[in-house]
Amino acid sequence: MTKTGITKLPIAVPVSKALDIMHKLSVVSRKIGQLDERFKHSVVSEALIQLLSLNESVESTRIEGTQVTFTDMVEEQHDKHPRWEVIEVNNYRHALLNGYEQIKNGYPLTSRLIKQLHTFLMDGARGSIQAPGEYRKIQNFIGPTKKIEDATYIPITADSIEDYMQNLEYFINHHPYDKALSTNHLDPEDYIFDEYSDALVKTAIMHAQFESIHPFLDGNGRLGRIMIVLNLVQSGLISQPIFFVSEELEKERAYYYSLLNGVRGDNPDWGSWILFFLNASERMADQINRKLEAVEKLARSGLAKCSTHSEKAVWIYTFTDPFTTVRKTSEITQLSPNTVRRALNNLVENQLLFTDHDVVRNKKYRNYDLMRILRD
Repeated sequence: MTKTGITKLPIAVPVSKALDIMHKLSVVSRKIGQLDERFKHSVVSEALIQLLSLNESVESTRIEGTQVTFTDMVEEQHDKHPRWEVIEVNNYRHALLNGYEQIKNGYPLTSRLIKQLHTFLMDGARGSIQAPGEYRKIQNFIGPTKKIEDATYIPITADSIEDYMQNLEYFINHHPYDKALSTNHLDPEDYIFDEYSDALVKTAIMHAQFESIHPFLDGNGRLGRIMIVLNLVQSGLISQPIFFVSEELEKERAYYYSLLNGVRGDNPDWGSWILFFLNASERMADQINRKLEAVEKLARSGLAKCSTHSEKAVWIYTFTDPFTTVRKTSEITQLSPNTVRRALNNLVENQLLFTDHDVVRNKKYRNYDLMRILRD
């Protein structure tokens, strides 16, 4: 059955479902808070942020059908002539980190920023000719074929986008209630989640509403998942872009899309979607906590084997670029190529890194222990 359109925010759920949400919320928020605090004291926090954001970029684009792996991206991210899959992943990370910098500098998550990030996302990628940074001017639809009669969902009309995006913007940024945030359509017996609700619940609602508005011709899914991270930073739940949900959403892609579709039409089921999002967030928090603990242990054990400051600097740099070269490491660490080469070879001798001794030119030094942790 085809669903059409959406209601404006805020939303409401039955009280029984709201109680389930509140119970789960306290657990998940605590785990994410612990994760953020651990990152603040980690010796590899800055390096790991780069790799976690890269993995998020891979997983989010995979939801859209891009067949590229995390290992592929670590190997190919600096290629001078990248394939289109690599371009899309790199664009995602560029948009994500640019958005984070702007949020950190005090710019709110508004339509203006969303349009700017869409331009970064679509730069040279598939669909890049379809009005990057501009809301669509035509009707679109979501479905298994290119025929609108087969659509599972038909979003709002193009001339309604500005109105709905303003409503979403008010919701995100704690705008006072006015006509754009009316509750007239809600059942007074239900529990209302408004713009002052908990950050995680608000983020779940924001993401689903943005995907349902579907304001751009292409890139809505990826941009909507970037907005998850940015809203959590803006709300103060995390201080850095270290918590991502796309990997869990990709694992249950069909369920994810089904529940998103469930919040649309005349009888939206927001409760099931919010609980799904919170459960995915809890699994992701547990996973990132385990990875951070293992990575921290690996970094400190490696530092104990380093005999010079240059070796320590190069070792820690590999946590940003696990498949690195002398040239790249020298550029970033500002150490001379000879110093870097000597440090990398000493790390190989200490069995911290691997290199293929048969390769003569553009030799790569690989931190396989780190990659094993991040892939698990």
